[in-house]
Amino acid sequence: MNRYAVLVCAALTVAVVPAAGQQRLKSEKARILVETVARGLDHPWGLAFFSDGRMLVTERAGHLRIVSPDGQVSRPIAGVPRVYVYEGGLLDVALDPKFTENRLVYLSYGEPREGGAATAVGRARLNAANAALENFQVIFQQQPAVANANHFGSRLIFAPDGKLFISTGERGNSDLAQDLSTDLGKLIRINPDGSAPPDNPFVRRKGARPEIWTYGHRNIQGLAFHPDTGALWEGEFGPTGGDEINIIEPGRNYGWPLVSWGENADGSAIPRPPTRPDLVDAIYHWTPSVSFSGMTFYTGNAIPSWRGDLLLAGLASQALIRLTLDGTHVTGEERVPVGERIRHVAQGPDGFVYILTDEDGRILRLRTDR
Repeated sequence: MNRYAVLVCAALTVAVVPAAGQQRLKSEKARILVETVARGLDHPWGLAFFSDGRMLVTERAGHLRIVSPDGQVSRPIAGVPRVYVYEGGLLDVALDPKFTENRLVYLSYGEPREGGAATAVGRARLNAANAALENFQVIFQQQPAVANANHFGSRLIFAPDGKLFISTGERGNSDLAQDLSTDLGKLIRINPDGSAPPDNPFVRRKGARPEIWTYGHRNIQGLAFHPDTGALWEGEFGPTGGDEINIIEPGRNYGWPLVSWGENADGSAIPRPPTRPDLVDAIYHWTPSVSFSGMTFYTGNAIPSWRGDLLLAGLASQALIRLTLDGTHVTGEERVPVGERIRHVAQGPDGFVYILTDEDGRILRLRTDR
């Protein structure tokens, strides 16, 4: 363990005592052992790993904690911004690609603001000695703020070139997903300091926000880079049905609310994507909804039979959803019932699969039951 890790561990006081527990799940390709790493978290949302296996975990109510591989949960880290909770709150967390040098942590959250609330992203230095975020700086503020509680999106992911992608929702204002003068219903791409890269597709378009990468999204809560192609894959909630997975191409329009595979909440029909070939269609979709949040491509060795598959965290479906792939085509789907709402799924540096359960607040670790 490096000096920085020792300082962090020494500075933290255990606030939640982990409880041992195991269960077994049967997958089509393997028997899966599920271990409870920690419990008692308050609606955990985002998860980022240190290189030594410790985890930074966000809680929706506004707390950030460090969890050790053996399940010790720290007291809340100081310096987290005030958040607008409801469907927002403290959402995702990511480490800077140069974290070992700069110790920068990025947070997305529902930001209370005049006129309502909106998705925001900030960064701060994690001080190991006193377990606090220092010099918190807001680097992105979704425009405009909206006076409702819906659709904050909010996944964070760094590209291999160091650019930061931020997923957003349209905050319940569907038509604004098509409006390039707003950040609602957009996928955002910025430099780590918050500036817009000069090669973003709308930098030179008059009236368009330069940070926009793609538009026509409803509520993106899943982002993952394909380990072989490097393409960015995205998952978002549909209206009533129509949850979808897309492959992202810069500058493209992904259709919401002009088309969808779902229906409006009042039962009225929405034109189907094939009626608008000028818009990007999903590569896979669900009706009825499976309501999935985080997603990751699995490349580890802890469950060899899942290697190369796309894993999704199912909320309403209360399952870990596994998709088999052939290039950009989904060739099969399995739902591994967990019996709880799953907010996020990630692969740890140990190659295990980790999931966050939403309502009972557990971190679960999955591997093949040998």
